[in-house]
Amino acid sequence: MINEILWPVATLGGLAIFFGVVLAYASKKFAVETDPKVGEVRAVLPGANCGGCGFAGCDALADAIAKGEAPVNACPVGGAELAKKVAEIMGVTAEETERMVARVICGGDCDNAKQKYEYQGIQDCKAAEMLAGGSKSCRFGCTGLGTCERVCPFDAIHVVNGVAVVDEEKCTACKKCIEACPKHIIELVPVSKQVRVLCKNTEKGKAVVEVCKVGCIGCQKCVKACQFEAMTFDNNLAKIDYSKCTNCMVCAEVCPTKAIYADFSKRKKAYINDELCIGCTICKKNCKFEAIEGELKQKHKVLEDKCTGCAQCAVKCPKKSIEMR
Repeated sequence: MINEILWPVATLGGLAIFFGVVLAYASKKFAVETDPKVGEVRAVLPGANCGGCGFAGCDALADAIAKGEAPVNACPVGGAELAKKVAEIMGVTAEETERMVARVICGGDCDNAKQKYEYQGIQDCKAAEMLAGGSKSCRFGCTGLGTCERVCPFDAIHVVNGVAVVDEEKCTACKKCIEACPKHIIELVPVSKQVRVLCKNTEKGKAVVEVCKVGCIGCQKCVKACQFEAMTFDNNLAKIDYSKCTNCMVCAEVCPTKAIYADFSKRKKAYINDELCIGCTICKKNCKFEAIEGELKQKHKVLEDKCTGCAQCAVKCPKKSIEMR
């Protein structure tokens, strides 16, 4: 009986040792050399595996960066700080880029947008979209059933009063919400830009007013008021060219329906340091709002009630005597 037990055990043990040796030898003999930088890059990546970089996950991104197939700032989650760390590992310089955040281009909440019917189906935007475009009368507006909220891995977007709202502090620009939105009303915008058009309705004014109180009616007052050619008008909609926008917020001030949102609490004002100002009048000449007064070789003064915070005076001042705060 003992032999009947020992021999099979010994045989299996011997086979295990034999195949273990063979596999160990094969792993060394046929091992594929990997770039050590892959591991170093992977170690500093956040591990979110959100796919916002365009790759399958952090492992795939680390491999692509090590091979030079992806830039060092490809990870939207880590931002500028992570890009610097990856750049140090790769021995290159990271380009300075502004952090992007997702923003929902719709102001049609339950108070502003009219309803066609009471939806009682599956709580999913795509499902509701198949039923006459959703319950809101505006077929371009946010469905408000939280599909974007559920796919966000960072808890950065929530439905508030029928419209999805992004928490910009948590947003990593991973694009998950953008891909999930059936209305395609979520866009990536530079975080510093405090102005946005909250409407995607391409119909004409009368049709817009019938379905939403805060829709863009195509009056183009914003286009005429913008002093920096940042406001454009296309397909019955006002649009912002953020490469030209200075955060002056004048477009939001003149919009009759408040379809253009601006965070006026973050509007800055220019202040001139008398000790540094030489009275060159360059700031005065560049101010498009006549918000600076003063004669040549005299100390200049900012008229706060006229200053829009566009910062062009600070940009042009040769003595850096103007501070925005």
